[in-house]
Amino acid sequence: MEIMVFDDIDSLAVNAAGMIAREARVATAERGRFIMAVSGGSTPKRILNALAREDVPWSHTHFLQVDERVAPHGHPDRNLGLLRETILDKVPIVKDHVHAMPVEEKDLPSAGVKYGKTLERIAGSPPVIDLVHLGLGTDGHTASLIPGDPVLDVTEEDVAITGCYQQRRRMTLTYPIINRSRRILWLVTGSEKSEMLLRLTLGDDSIPAGRVKSEGAIVFADRAAAKLLGSKR
Repeated sequence: MEIMVFDDIDSLAVNAAGMIAREARVATAERGRFIMAVSGGSTPKRILNALAREDVPWSHTHFLQVDERVAPHGHPDRNLGLLRETILDKVPIVKDHVHAMPVEEKDLPSAGVKYGKTLERIAGSPPVIDLVHLGLGTDGHTASLIPGDPVLDVTEEDVAITGCYQQRRRMTLTYPIINRSRRILWLVTGSEKSEMLLRLTLGDDSIPAGRVKSEGAIVFADRAAAKLLGSKR
């Protein structure tokens, strides 16, 4: 696991966006397309805004969701709204290359299977994503892999439906597909994340984030989040 520490979120955002753009150009040159899975949250908002200004082969780029809250279309709880606001409405991406999780369907387990088939159609069987962006919660969760939720034990499916967490059920990518990805990008900011970031870098698998592979992973953190890392900085 590579760790990059920045003085503030603005410099982190610019550097993370540059890294994503480079990965996109390499993937497109080697495989003809770039497939990225994006998480929600406040930190990604800065990165996605910066990414919209980068040199990215947009016509060959696909966006997937790492997770999504079960809420109606257009609801402010939805991660998709943030994704559209920050980048999708600003760049010349092909409409059919935006693959939203179908959380509005009544039969959520079937909707999860449907999204799994979408992943296979785009990224092969089993699907391999070029870059998965992950955040880190103060409880050690990542994606919607929440402490104590049965989805932590899913090993045969790439998509699962969680129980209720912070008033919402969620659809989430699971460990199998996350750990098959070519590259994992962690974005971690704020002193409240410092303990969990330390545990992540130490490979503590008692927290959900610690069960994500470290090979091919890079952490972009601000100095507040990295304050406990000591010599790792």
